[in-house]
Amino acid sequence: MAINTQDTTCLPLQETIVHNNKTPRAIELVILAFLISMLVYRVIFLKDQNHYIMWLLALICEAWFTFIWILGVCIKWNQCSIKTYPDRLLKRVDEFEFPAVDVFVTTADPILEPCILTMNTVLSLLAVDYPTDKLALYLSDDACSPVTFYSLVETTKFAKLWVPFCKKYNIQVRAPFRYFTSKSTQLEHNPLEFQHERKMIKNEYGNLCKKMELASDQRPFNCYRDSDFADFCDVNRSDHPAIIKVISETTNLPHVIYISREKNPKHHHHYKAGAMNVLTRVSGVMTNAPLMLNVDCDMYANNPQVFLHAMCMVFDCKNDQDCGFYAFPQAFYDGLKDDPFGNQLDNYYYIDNGVASLQGPFYGGSNCFHRRKVIYGLSPNDNMETGNIRSEYLHKVFGRSFELRESVAQILSRSNQKVEDRKSPSSLIEATTHVASCSYEYGTHWGGKVGLLYGSATEDILTGISIHGRGWKSINCSTDPLAFLGCVPSTFPSSLAQQKRWASGVLEILFTDKNPLLLTIKGKLWFRQALAYCWICLWGPRSIAEICYASLPAYSILTGSHFLPRINEWAFIIHVGIFFIYNSYLLWECKHQGLSLRTWWNLQKMGRVTAMTAWFFGFLTVMLKFVGLSKTVFEITQKEYKSGYDNDGKIVGRFTYDKSLIIVPGVFILFVNMAALINGVLKLLKVNYGEIWIDALELGIGELFCSVLMLLCFWEYLKGLFGNGKYGIPTSTIWKSGVLALLFVHLCRRFA
Repeated sequence: MAINTQDTTCLPLQETIVHNNKTPRAIELVILAFLISMLVYRVIFLKDQNHYIMWLLALICEAWFTFIWILGVCIKWNQCSIKTYPDRLLKRVDEFEFPAVDVFVTTADPILEPCILTMNTVLSLLAVDYPTDKLALYLSDDACSPVTFYSLVETTKFAKLWVPFCKKYNIQVRAPFRYFTSKSTQLEHNPLEFQHERKMIKNEYGNLCKKMELASDQRPFNCYRDSDFADFCDVNRSDHPAIIKVISETTNLPHVIYISREKNPKHHHHYKAGAMNVLTRVSGVMTNAPLMLNVDCDMYANNPQVFLHAMCMVFDCKNDQDCGFYAFPQAFYDGLKDDPFGNQLDNYYYIDNGVASLQGPFYGGSNCFHRRKVIYGLSPNDNMETGNIRSEYLHKVFGRSFELRESVAQILSRSNQKVEDRKSPSSLIEATTHVASCSYEYGTHWGGKVGLLYGSATEDILTGISIHGRGWKSINCSTDPLAFLGCVPSTFPSSLAQQKRWASGVLEILFTDKNPLLLTIKGKLWFRQALAYCWICLWGPRSIAEICYASLPAYSILTGSHFLPRINEWAFIIHVGIFFIYNSYLLWECKHQGLSLRTWWNLQKMGRVTAMTAWFFGFLTVMLKFVGLSKTVFEITQKEYKSGYDNDGKIVGRFTYDKSLIIVPGVFILFVNMAALINGVLKLLKVNYGEIWIDALELGIGELFCSVLMLLCFWEYLKGLFGNGKYGIPTSTIWKSGVLALLFVHLCRRFA
């Protein structure tokens, strides 16, 4: 075996791997050529149509689909990924040179986001391979829940056993609820000492879970006025003062701090973005680390070396003017087999690799290391010295707190305080309570130019585009094993609610001063990066074209017209070619990722379902907001301890439904295409057997095929019409959709 004798000090800490993309490019260009040919056909024969409006609507929809396809081709044109080498880092950089990192974990509801999930995330982060004196963990509790605080206190006690155990035996999975499973390490191959310690730790973890379950079941939680829980007595989650508790500041564990920011009904709190900005200010006063990692409460650290992987990217940059943030992909554990709801993000693999070759990946709201100076609004090549930073500037931008202004000046001038010289966090409670007040941001730049930005339900995308717009790049690194794992929504309603929030949030960005095209003209956002942001921001408007196009087959059959070429026309080859090449290409992409045929089909059908339901309501929400008939409501996605399992512990993937209006468009599309198919079959039954093919040609093979395809896409809705309980579509939804379908059929009869 050959031995590499090359000096490791000369080898890079990170490597950009460029993927061969020639074949996908060729296929995408062929599909684009077919799409353009289809548009040319539409324009040429537009004047010859009796149903002019239908033909024009088809032209507009297909032009929109072509535009979206062009955006996708531009994004995916180049493909690359990043590989990091933490073993080289440890040989080249001493631990004392590692920068300090403040870790932010956010939670907003102990019921929708169970404490057991949040605490496992906390434990996995406390146990990572990184110097403990350079870590501080901040938990933001927007529900001001004594249960969450109690769980964090007990978890910190357990961490004093768990963290040394993980590091002593180099445990790879450091979230206990994942480690203590039937699939964990075989005990018979381990020393007796390890087996004994593992059994003891497992018992302690079981006791911790019981304590959290008992606390969660208490209604209300017992808060003794002479204890640490006195601040939670009779608290109102939407109207309370700031509560900040330092739970641990020992040397054998990272600092652990609990934060529940002040709430007041008279002040807007800006949801997760507001919570993140409070975390930024409080951590700035207490520990002021130059790097900040934020994770969602369900995203545990699956790779214990994730911080070392991040440091590879930090230290390997030519200088710190290159990169604004370092992201790790969002992936999920215990996902339902074959992704029945299409929400496990597998279909964004090539988009992610494409964006990585541009200015860098989007900020996805979790699993991201931020440079504090970038969050403070600095642009590349901005150089500030402590003496040149005016106090008036700091007061205007960052607020009244002297302690915060001092810490900001250190970050902006790169004169970071040494870890050993910092004050004790518990001695700064009063100062941090001040910056966590709900009125602190008034008259400052927080949420506008500093911190996470306000103005969108997807504060992550808005903040990321602002960072890219200032000229920063970003890096996305996929490790083995994956850096973070979270739980994906395991029910259909929660998945739709999440998609609706994303669609409405990204659409709002187009109506702000962070519009990607404006940032290309006035800022430093790369043009192709702007196209990538446009691709995601246009999810909502895409729903209109999807619904209209899905209705056209039914309209054509019911009115006896055509919006597709007949089978004996040359243009029929264009549409058949698009259908087969496009779907074959997507199937090839799925197979290349190791996904099953069933997964490919689920992604295709749920792409249609999600666009016509969740994205459509996201679009409506934004439109109603602009006319003053609606307000932005941040919907928390329900997270489950055992993702994808029912009460019997069996994996499930059945569709469930509630009374939300969000599925009405889908049921409407199902009804109108069912009506069209029944109408088409009745027409065929009336003709002679010898003439059936002639009549079939007149009826429209293409339109019949499209209606059948829509029926298959909404097959779960069809099953829901006959389901019972939560597996059945509510009667009220069926009636509303039925009325809309009858109105559609009536209008078709009038235009026939």
